[in-house]
Amino acid sequence: MASPESTINGPTKADSKSLRNAFGGVIAFIILVLIGVLAFSIRLFSVIKYESVIHEFDPYFNYRVTQFLSKNGIYDFWNWFDDRTWYPLGRVIGGTVYPGLTLTAGTIWKVVNSLNIPLSVETVCVFTAPIFSAFASWAAYLLTKEVKGPGAGLTAAALLAMVPSYISRSVAGSYDNEAVAIFALVFTFYLYIKTLNTGSLFYATLNALAYFYMVCSWGGYTFIINLIPMHVLLCIVTGRYSSRLYIAYAPLVVLGTLLAALVPVVGFNAVLTSEHFASFLVFIIIHVVALAYYIKGILSPKMFKVAVTLVVSVGLAVCCAVIAILIAVVASSPTKGWSGRSLTLLDPTYASKYIPIIASVSEHQPPTWPSYFMDINVLAFLVPAGIIACFMPLSDSSSFVILYIVTSVYFSGVMVRLMLVLAPAACILSGIALSEAFNVLTRSIKFQLPGIAGNSTVASEESGSSSVVAPSDVSKTEKTEEVAKEKPVKKNRKKEKENVEKKPTPSKTERRLLVLPLEASVIAVLLLVLLGAFYVVHCVWAAAEAYSAPSIVLTSQSNDGGLHVFDDFREAYSWLSHNTDVDDKVASWWDYGYQTTAMANRTVLVDNNTWNNTHIATVGTAMSSPEKQAWEIFHSLDVKYVLVVFGGLVGYPSDDINKFLWMVRIGGGEFPHIKEPDYLRDGQYRIDAQATPTMLNCLMYKLSYFRFVETDGKGFDRVRRTEIGKKHFKLTHFEEVFTTHHWMVRIYKLKPPRNRIRGKTKKSKSSRSVSSKRDVKGKRNPWH
Repeated sequence: MASPESTINGPTKADSKSLRNAFGGVIAFIILVLIGVLAFSIRLFSVIKYESVIHEFDPYFNYRVTQFLSKNGIYDFWNWFDDRTWYPLGRVIGGTVYPGLTLTAGTIWKVVNSLNIPLSVETVCVFTAPIFSAFASWAAYLLTKEVKGPGAGLTAAALLAMVPSYISRSVAGSYDNEAVAIFALVFTFYLYIKTLNTGSLFYATLNALAYFYMVCSWGGYTFIINLIPMHVLLCIVTGRYSSRLYIAYAPLVVLGTLLAALVPVVGFNAVLTSEHFASFLVFIIIHVVALAYYIKGILSPKMFKVAVTLVVSVGLAVCCAVIAILIAVVASSPTKGWSGRSLTLLDPTYASKYIPIIASVSEHQPPTWPSYFMDINVLAFLVPAGIIACFMPLSDSSSFVILYIVTSVYFSGVMVRLMLVLAPAACILSGIALSEAFNVLTRSIKFQLPGIAGNSTVASEESGSSSVVAPSDVSKTEKTEEVAKEKPVKKNRKKEKENVEKKPTPSKTERRLLVLPLEASVIAVLLLVLLGAFYVVHCVWAAAEAYSAPSIVLTSQSNDGGLHVFDDFREAYSWLSHNTDVDDKVASWWDYGYQTTAMANRTVLVDNNTWNNTHIATVGTAMSSPEKQAWEIFHSLDVKYVLVVFGGLVGYPSDDINKFLWMVRIGGGEFPHIKEPDYLRDGQYRIDAQATPTMLNCLMYKLSYFRFVETDGKGFDRVRRTEIGKKHFKLTHFEEVFTTHHWMVRIYKLKPPRNRIRGKTKKSKSSRSVSSKRDVKGKRNPWH
């Protein structure tokens, strides 16, 4: 019989263990709440230092669409034809926009106002990104917890809450698609790993719904629908197929593709474009493998060989037929079924060769090495350690994380914009590395401290006694398994299918081998804490100084340390709004189309959607042409005002003169008479006295440098650091109507055509009279 002490001590130990687990859960929950608060608050520097304003260019279009949605409702939003953009073509907004961000912010605004909290649409848009950054941190915790436990999950969540690469796209006011897309990306990956670990159809359905939200939010959803098939194929090739893998993948492809096709901007592209073909091919492969495993369970070994031969042959025939159909469909497309941005990711030189409009975007350029240290900082050094930790031991979930980091590193090296995709992977692996390192170091300190050594030895003895009993348990389970094999039952088969692989726990000897010297362990812990402090300082600096300034309001430090504000953009848009007619058309380079439409409420020719390359090339050709030809182009498009951005006076480098060669290249791609060498002197782009006559006489040069010599008497350009070549000239077909305080935005009006036509008629009449007089003089009198 059991002693009363054992009956008393047994429940006490169980209660203490459950109490410890409950206390740990409460602590983890509190830490997660604090991480969410940190992720939200670190992104408020832009509001604290400046004001609550929308940033950059694309967010202004999203803000305008959200305003329309909140005012007119969802049905008018889907059917909205916007006649203020891409004049005279217009744009169907409901069928050409990813609606996830707009619907999310609109729903938040409606819920908040239904609770009698009076928030404007602009306020909701400004704070949407910080809110979802907290959600993304929690999703990173859930994903990393499925891979390596809660300790690594908390570390990864804290790292993602502060990583500068993510902050650059999620500060308050950065109302872009990535604000909610990164959360959707990480959460979709979490649900995939959760389904892979549990084999639950419930999580598989949630995974498809999360993928649908990702499709609604961002075009980067193609990364998910290619990465997951790659992982499934990797598991099949390495012999790690299981029913859980099938449940995690098959519903995602079927249900996810059907849901993706419901998004108007995607539509049938979900089954017709090359970006999705990999998922369908792996879908066929996994069904062939599943059929082979099913046949293996019901046939004898001899019959199985025959059946496998038949299944493999039929499967290969089906795969070959599908591949042939895909090749036929792809070959019929000029771009082989790939979009321009996808081809740029596969071939980094593709955009510069064939699609200059994509190559002209600064965020589509490859990053430099310092940008990695700026955006992910010390995580770049911790990622390799996290990869090594994922191999000890290697599981399905850890192999997915390794594949995620490898692909994201490659894509981030092609486009600096995709550093945003790298950030969650780097945080997850760095969290795993730090968690494993702290586990080893703290265990080493615990084993060697004199006060805790006794408890640790007792714990090791208890673990050793339990390990002595374990072999008998193992033998019993082996016998029961043999009996189950002899008499198979449906319940046992179901249990085998639902069986989840358990992580092997290191033995006592392995733990002894991981013990490091006490001094080295203490020093290593201090160094890791110092490394974390350095990371926190860098992230706070990046959030406060590097990524908080809105591009529409610029600042600079004066010589006396004061802050000088350049608010020229809003000054120009305000002038357009108050001094022009509602139906006036404004021409500018496509970078400023969204802001002009949203802030000035005026019709533009092109904007940041860049869906019509010919229309953009027409504007580029006008800017590259002489004044008379440019006037004719703009007049044919009913343009009344031309807006140019000029930074030569204050040293603003992102002006139209620095972008001008891209206008020439894009215009020359559609209109061959525009040739880039005509604007270069010996292969160099110059605006000084050595510039070519074509450059000095083009419209962009004249509109940027008109009256510029009056500012300092020399015409010194502070961006190009040289004096301009053509200083004194007059405009014949355009007139200056407004220039902002710092000359950053200049607006010109097209002169009416009647003055030019009258001159032509007078000239033609005089020429006719002169020619008639010459004819009269030339005639001989027949009477003489």
